[in-house]
Amino acid sequence: MGSEVGAQAARARALAVLRIRGRALAVALLPAAAAVILVAGGTSGHLVGPGWDAARAVVSAVALVVLLAAGIIALVVARARPAVSPTVPIAEDAAPDLYRLVRDLAERLDVPAPSAIALTPDCDSWLEDRTHPAHGPPAREERDELAGAAGGRHRRTAAPVLVIGSPFLWWMRVGELRAVLAPVVAGTGPSAHPDIAAARRFVRGLDAAVATAADRGRCPAFRLACAGIGWVARLLLRSCRQHAAEMERGVAAAAAERAQAVDYGVRIVAQEQVGLAYAGWDRLLTRVALPAWRMGRWPSRLDAGVVAALTELSRRDRLAEGFASRLGERPACDLLEEPGTVDEAASLLAARLFHGGPAECGPDWAPVDWSEYPEEVVDRKWRTDAARLHRVLDALGVRRAPGPTAHDPNGPTLSRVLDHLTTPPDADADTQATSPSPGIPDAAPDAEPASPDPAIPAIPAIPATPDAEADTDTDADTDTDADLRPDPDLHPDADLRPDEDTPRTPRTATLAARLSAELAREEAAAPSAPVPGASPSGQAGPDALWDVDALPLFPLQPPRTERELLADHVTAMVCCAAMDTAGAQPGLDWLDGPTLLVGGERATGLAPRVLSLVEDGDPDPLRAWLSDLGIRPEKPVRLV
Repeated sequence: MGSEVGAQAARARALAVLRIRGRALAVALLPAAAAVILVAGGTSGHLVGPGWDAARAVVSAVALVVLLAAGIIALVVARARPAVSPTVPIAEDAAPDLYRLVRDLAERLDVPAPSAIALTPDCDSWLEDRTHPAHGPPAREERDELAGAAGGRHRRTAAPVLVIGSPFLWWMRVGELRAVLAPVVAGTGPSAHPDIAAARRFVRGLDAAVATAADRGRCPAFRLACAGIGWVARLLLRSCRQHAAEMERGVAAAAAERAQAVDYGVRIVAQEQVGLAYAGWDRLLTRVALPAWRMGRWPSRLDAGVVAALTELSRRDRLAEGFASRLGERPACDLLEEPGTVDEAASLLAARLFHGGPAECGPDWAPVDWSEYPEEVVDRKWRTDAARLHRVLDALGVRRAPGPTAHDPNGPTLSRVLDHLTTPPDADADTQATSPSPGIPDAAPDAEPASPDPAIPAIPAIPATPDAEADTDTDADTDTDADLRPDPDLHPDADLRPDEDTPRTPRTATLAARLSAELAREEAAAPSAPVPGASPSGQAGPDALWDVDALPLFPLQPPRTERELLADHVTAMVCCAAMDTAGAQPGLDWLDGPTLLVGGERATGLAPRVLSLVEDGDPDPLRAWLSDLGIRPEKPVRLV
């Protein structure tokens, strides 16, 4: 460990953590020491008599119980498996140039090189200790170079694993990646110090013991013992929490100070790329990947999509001008032997973490290429939503009056949706005087019976639940998929009225509630994905290292409201009508996800017109928009 101020502060805090461990050991040995004194006094003839005999028996029994309990707690802390981040491991033969870059960086920083490299589907990088026996093969025996005079002593050592955010490899250039990784790799120096390493092992063991004690799948007898172990572990964690936090701050400060000598000027510029990559990655996941995951497809080139998304952003936003010019330099993903295979593994892991998808491919969980995204995801999504909307209308007993140009009086048409959601003129006063109730059937004067066809089961009118809203689309395009919180910089023509949880008209409220109930029913009927023991990304038993029942670990967006849900379905129906009657095509926008292409150009202005129909029952703006684009709402559309 170097002479940096942060390193010295980290070592002082590590010693404080170890002193807490020593005090805990002293408390556990105190009854045994008292018992030894009493027994020695009785043996030497100094502490004799009935009272001393009774004290010896009681103290010895207490000492035995305390030693047994302390031994069990120490065993649990030592053997409990610490948490490990889900990553895609990168072998050295799969990325020799990347390993060479990291080792050269460690040599320039005069710190130990990381023991391995792994990728995470996130915009972050860190060092992770995986020396616990449960995380892999035992570490090799190395001579302790940091022990000073005790240098002849041997111990088990292993440098931490370097975890790199996969979007960095595709968006950053080689020089930028080296500059960004310099402070991270510099952290291996303080991490190798025996005191800091021992303090970290102790804290990780306590944390793992708390997680082990919290396991509810045990018999009552073990639960009582685990409750005691958990109480002791939490007490020790609270005692050393501040010292551990300050220790990590000292390690980070020491690493940052040491890294100033390497590519400092490049790092200042590269930090801008870190923020840009994070923005593009978040946009890609929420707007593009999430609709595909919900359709049972996972994009297999998410990291390559980040480059396309950020390039599109640089084209639209003047603040990002100049970033795309960097693309002529060598990208960091060239350091990988097979970047496509690594990208696919990281994309599958991202789907598992952010959506909770299966770890293996199957009929209902297949990869999709970006070229197939419009047909495999966008088209299917719109037609699935439109079919759900018409099923709910059938259950409500809504029928469209056949017009003179209707080809199929009973076919699914956009006019049927428009007519049902249009507020009758004589119902305006009642709508303003009374608030709609999502659990009450449509009470409009021209409403038909709720169940005209006995073969169609009626859907119970129940209020929306979080589960019902969890399957809604939260990442649709602002103009074509009713994103109700658009970016004003990217879409100045989008509607920016304040969001409301409940639709305003009785018909809208009833239809939205029924859609929510239908989604809840579909979600409940969907079979749960099997949980295999390993994933095709090369991870050895990832399900054994992190909690599979907690998936998704990082949900992307909260559930949508009933009004947003209905707006999604109406927009999907409009897009289906545009595709089937006006020759429109489904498309992919790298920043906004599914989009509608009319004549090869992106259709704009749909979102505020759909909201006018859903919120106010006014179809005139939407009908005018349809007429301008040549979309015929009275013609039937094809559903899935």
